[in-house]
Amino acid sequence: MKLALRIFGILLGALVTASSLAQRSAANVPNQFVNVSGNRIAYRSIGQGTPMLLLTRMRGTLDTWDPLFLDELAKSNHIITVDYPGVGYSSGTLPSQIEEVAEFVVAFADAMKLDKFVLLGWSWGGTVAQTLIVEHPGRATHAVLIGTAPPGKGGVPIQNAFLERAFKPINDLDDETVLFFERIYARGGVAEQIPSTPEKIQAYLEAAATYREDTAGRLDKLIIKRTPILIISGDNDISTAVENWFALKGKIPNAHLIVYPESGHAPQHQYPELAAAQIAQFQQWALQ
Repeated sequence: MKLALRIFGILLGALVTASSLAQRSAANVPNQFVNVSGNRIAYRSIGQGTPMLLLTRMRGTLDTWDPLFLDELAKSNHIITVDYPGVGYSSGTLPSQIEEVAEFVVAFADAMKLDKFVLLGWSWGGTVAQTLIVEHPGRATHAVLIGTAPPGKGGVPIQNAFLERAFKPINDLDDETVLFFERIYARGGVAEQIPSTPEKIQAYLEAAATYREDTAGRLDKLIIKRTPILIISGDNDISTAVENWFALKGKIPNAHLIVYPESGHAPQHQYPELAAAQIAQFQQWALQ
């Protein structure tokens, strides 16, 4: 009798836990923490299934993902968002070299016991994702790159309209709409965690500079990789113009390019349901 009650209790607890996980959404999921190289790294986790690790933009935090987009992705994946060291809710210092940021992501994946995972990088996070693909082959089964640019200088520079707003210490809702078309204010305390001091922003700029210089030849390495890649861009991205990918048409094997109309640097936030659905379709193809 006692054994039967114990088994019943275990099953009931499992059902309650599963129900709780199913009810979690990006708007209410709590922060969790894991130790990575001595730093307390913050992350959030929703959904079940294949792990998908999301890398955010410059000055982005756990709070600056569109919650609707995350909830849509979580319908078919275990979604994990993470704050870089020294950013948002994480302790430590953000590395100033792009390859060191990629190494952090691998160390975070190891700490989370993720041997293989889908990698999604947005903007600056997309540069980290591409660096990880070429420097740590085999860790990502495939990659989704959103509002980002290939390694190297590219042909279309960032427009001043983006720079004027992107580097304000604090962006108001109008700035966020122009830059990213965001619904991030659905969750409280968003602006409080966004890096705002010149010291914290400088590491992003230095890492981006090494990525553009591409002395490591990562563009050439990316071209010969067989990792399936889905690229999603807006047709009016004033930061990372989609035209920079056109020169690589037919050169990157297994690369797919989608361009959304009347959209900017965060096309996944303007078309959250469509973007999530197309990512899910691409994932099914890539994992065949």
